[in-house]
Amino acid sequence: MDAIVFITHPEVVIDPAVPVPRWPLSAKGRTRMETFADALAGGPVAAVWSSDEQKALDGGAILAERLAAPHRVDPRLGENGRESTGYIAPPEFWEVVAEFFAKPDESVRGWETARHAQQRIVDAVTRLDANSPPGVVLVVSHGGVGALLTAHLQGVEIGREDRPPNPAGGCYLVIGRGPLVLRGGWREVETPAAALAIWG
Repeated sequence: MDAIVFITHPEVVIDPAVPVPRWPLSAKGRTRMETFADALAGGPVAAVWSSDEQKALDGGAILAERLAAPHRVDPRLGENGRESTGYIAPPEFWEVVAEFFAKPDESVRGWETARHAQQRIVDAVTRLDANSPPGVVLVVSHGGVGALLTAHLQGVEIGREDRPPNPAGGCYLVIGRGPLVLRGGWREVETPAAALAIWG
């Protein structure tokens, strides 16, 4: 079966002194991604894609090495642009995120709009689908744009989509290729059965 497994990066090292796109995976995040990679070992993978943010690069590298697949990078797979504010500590961060989804056509605090981020992630996944060999493709990206991609695939307005169950990340979707079709809901990487089912 041709499919895309879209994965949100797991836990990161939060450091307010470092730009958010350069945060790496934490030890826990790396362990979770390594466990998922081990679970998928044996299933042929055509390619691994990631955004150019460090946490996604780290996750993509773990998968690519364990599964002996080429690792490709596309900046358009990045999280919604937040350069205007940089790091915002919880709980204020989650309040801004809620406003971001509630007002998809407005730039909340200077952030990239949800509508623009959605179009960008849909375009990026559509293009990598077209530019990857047949088979299973793994994509390591981010929770916010993952939710926006879900809204598109479900055919619902932004803010009404199903969300990843773990806000720390480490969740995945299975998406049919050419055209993109949602094959199931979000699952955590600790429950890889839906991904393993791709290979039968």
